This record gives sequence, C-alpha cells and structure tokens, in this order.
Amino acid sequence: MSGHYPFGGRANRVSAFAFFEKNQLSLDLQERYYKWWYDLAKRFVEQDPDLRVTRAVDFKHYPYGQHAERNFHLHDYKWATALADLGAFIANVIFPKLSEDARHTIDHDHDQMLKTLLAERAQAPREAPPDVGRYRHV
Repeated sequence: MSGHYPFGGRANRVSAFAFFEKNQLSLDLQERYYKWWYDLAKRFVEQDPDLRVTRAVDFKHYPYGQHAERNFHLHDYKWATALADLGAFIANVIFPKLSEDARHTIDHDHDQMLKTLLAERAQAPREAPPDVGRYRHV
C-alpha cells in the first residue's frame, strides 16, 4: 500500500506534484483530491481515542500541516506541498492502524474519487505553468 498513493513510501512534494501533473489536475481538482484525504484523516482522528486527544487540534484548521496556506512556488505547488504534509501523517500514523478491510475500502473509494476527478478534467483544465525554473520561489 505504501506506493499506491502520491504520498506513499518515500514520497514528498515532488512526487505529489508529479502525480497532479501526470493526471493533469487543475488547482481546483488538486484541492478536491487533497480535501478528500483531509476529510478521511480528520474523521479517523476524531474516531480514534488516542489520536483525538493528541492530534485533533491539528485538524481545527484547513488545510493541514506546516505548509498550510503557503504557495511559495511559482509553479503552484500549494496542494502538492500540503498533500506531502498530510500524506506523511496518513502513511505513518493512520495506515498502520487500519485493518485489511479498511485499507481495501479506502483503495476502492480512492479509485472512484480519482475516476470522478479525471472525468472532470476537461471542464477544469490545468493552466500552463509560467516559464521559470521548476522550484523558483516567490
């Protein structure tokens, strides 16, 4: 399971951005992808007794993580960077607590959500990035 999602395994913001680019997801669709994971993580944290006490405060604000609401790359890496933060939490804290059935349910739901987003790409195409170096900051 660790390599199935754009934040699995040794992934980072670059692999999340590559996932968004490969699938040609606009910023709106990237946010919807991110929000799906955010909602899943928030529900899990609220239902887990240990995480509710220790991590619920992290989900009082949207988006999650140290890079929340930052868009410091000229190539619009906002959601890729936010997904890297959230994905690290999901992969390292939530996934190990899941049963095999719960993992299969997430896999199925994720596939359905991604198919929906991919079907909507034509209505919300990704704007061309500016002609500057890939990791230029503002």
